Amino acid sequence: MYLIVSLFIAAFLLSFWMGYRRILRLQHLNQRRVLNGFVGAMILLTLISASQWLELISQDLAAHFTMFLYSLVAGFFFGFGFKMISLKQAVRKTEYVYRSFWTDAAPNMIAIIIIVFGTYRTGLLQWGPYTGIGITSGLSLLGFGFWGLTVKIVPEFRDKGILILDQCVSWKQVVAYRWDSENVLLIEYYTTDEKLTDFTTYIPSEDELKIERLLAKKLKEYHQDRKEMMEQVEEDF
Repeated sequence: MYLIVSLFIAAFLLSFWMGYRRILRLQHLNQRRVLNGFVGAMILLTLISASQWLELISQDLAAHFTMFLYSLVAGFFFGFGFKMISLKQAVRKTEYVYRSFWTDAAPNMIAIIIIVFGTYRTGLLQWGPYTGIGITSGLSLLGFGFWGLTVKIVPEFRDKGILILDQCVSWKQVVAYRWDSENVLLIEYYTTDEKLTDFTTYIPSEDELKIERLLAKKLKEYHQDRKEMMEQVEEDF
């Protein structure tokens, strides 16, 4: 029993470290990878269920393997969430973020519902019964909900940089901006591997002057740092 619990704790801590290091980021996801991951998970669960039905593996072994997977998921999202909190603290206070019900309140409400349901799954709300599957599945939901509270679906313009989902872009990496269309702002920046890319975001008309002033101020403030960075990029090429 102690060996199994130690294995679950080790799995949680390992995946927590992987999440904190952001081994897998949202920018790595695309339709094909999400579909392949979903199909792979369904095949794995089907194989476990079929093996248990054919009595190739015991019910306890299947349950322990499922709990192991839940522990990995829980650790990863808790680690990722704490990393996002660390990034937010590093880039300091928020200078501007577009807030609306759909970009702010709705995602937070969904995350809180997931956290409450995760707490229910652990058995804490009913004071039992406590089961390994219930606790580990609840922890995985708690981790996912906690991560959801730390990630904004719109860019956060902060004092020391911009948070784009789970990515942090320092102001010295931002090279230019322009209005791609009405209410759509395009910002060009260098990635950490020195590649020029961009992102677009919606800005309501009443906030356009505010964001332009902020961007102009930050581009001027970090002009020397940006110049040195671009010179380094040219030397690397």
